[in-house]
Amino acid sequence: MIPENLLLNYGATLENIKASEIILHEKKRADFYFQIKTGEVKMFNINEQGKEFVQGIFYDGESFGEPPLLGDFKYPASASAVKQTQLYKLSKTKLFELLTENPEINLKFTKALAKRLYYKATILKEISVHPPEHRILTLIDFLKRKYGSEELFQVELTRQQIADLTGQRVETVIRAIKQLEQDGEIKLIKHKVFR
Repeated sequence: MIPENLLLNYGATLENIKASEIILHEKKRADFYFQIKTGEVKMFNINEQGKEFVQGIFYDGESFGEPPLLGDFKYPASASAVKQTQLYKLSKTKLFELLTENPEINLKFTKALAKRLYYKATILKEISVHPPEHRILTLIDFLKRKYGSEELFQVELTRQQIADLTGQRVETVIRAIKQLEQDGEIKLIKHKVFR
């Protein structure tokens, strides 16, 4: 999102995070901007029964956790590395300085946040009112628009990650994926989902 050289010019550090290591904690104050160089990060909540709900998964070049930084409120979710991850960490003060002095980056930053809000609103609607197959297709179509092309798109999420992102049980996702394949909405090739 923000060019790496610009982050470094404003004092960002490059952190190495191990798989499953917590990066930020729910209900803690937001003091830093995080952007992934390589790896994968998930933002999640844990409910009273100990079930994890994944708010989002972020990949190379993407940032996460900005709304509390900009809105001056505590993190509504925790974040951890899904696998070995390198990420840039920039103080809140330096981020604001960078955005103020680079209006073109500020505009890109704002557009990225708007797209993320759109995703949240779309997924929230899907989770609350639609059947499992529809929820899964909505997620896949969103990912295809964001990361794919008009060609056949391979979904790089596990069945468990799809379940976490759509608020379903993994067993439900497995049944729904089989139904979607029978309906011709997706293809399964060597257990991988394509659309």
